[in-house]
Amino acid sequence: MKLSTSSAIITGGASGLGEATARHFADKGAQVTILDRDAERGPNVAKEIGGHFIQTDVTDEASVQAAIAFALEKMEKITATVNCAGIAYGIKTIGRDGPHPLDAFQRTIDINLVGSFNVARLGAEAMVKNDPEPDGARGVVINTASIAAFDGQKGQAAYAASKGGVVGMTLPMARDLAKDGIRVMTIAPGIFMTPMLAGLPDEVQASLAADVPNPARLGDPSEYARLAGFIVELGYLNGEVIRIDGALRMR
Repeated sequence: MKLSTSSAIITGGASGLGEATARHFADKGAQVTILDRDAERGPNVAKEIGGHFIQTDVTDEASVQAAIAFALEKMEKITATVNCAGIAYGIKTIGRDGPHPLDAFQRTIDINLVGSFNVARLGAEAMVKNDPEPDGARGVVINTASIAAFDGQKGQAAYAASKGGVVGMTLPMARDLAKDGIRVMTIAPGIFMTPMLAGLPDEVQASLAADVPNPARLGDPSEYARLAGFIVELGYLNGEVIRIDGALRMR
């Protein structure tokens, strides 16, 4: 597969890792449709990159089905499904205000894990209909986990559980879709300069960056985007989770 001839749907494409991926893909010639809840920033990003936008709730089946139909109408096909939509809470299992609110845990699982699976399965349904390339390839799914899936910190029970689920479904989903020529990969980022981190004080950002062995800095969203583009083009990558974290192991 070539990025220049790809047609991608990208969840969370209005900001952070998703926006960087949308911009990188478009810069390389790919058609891009952004799926995001942000109806203000989403259309602006899409316009800037010459792509498309549709407001989407990744946890809602009908919403994603409508988004897939919209993307197919605008791009004619989908060859890459990239899941970047996600949320994160910092809540301990038992804190000052009592036990971890169950609704916050459920919402994290719903968006990060169920939402990723929802978009992946419906995106795959569309990709199955593509004419195969000479090597049989019809498309690729790229999900986003986190290094918290492997070494989550205090207050990350919900987030780590959701991202651990994304890691866990990578291989079985790749096996499920192998006969259809669809690959499934997961990227597990470390600490990246996303809008959430950008709002933290400079001293906090510096402290987080100092924990990264090499290079001792926060990750740039463009690095995630370039890795996603590499995955699209390298057809022998399948069923694997790639950490991109500067050798950081959280404790």
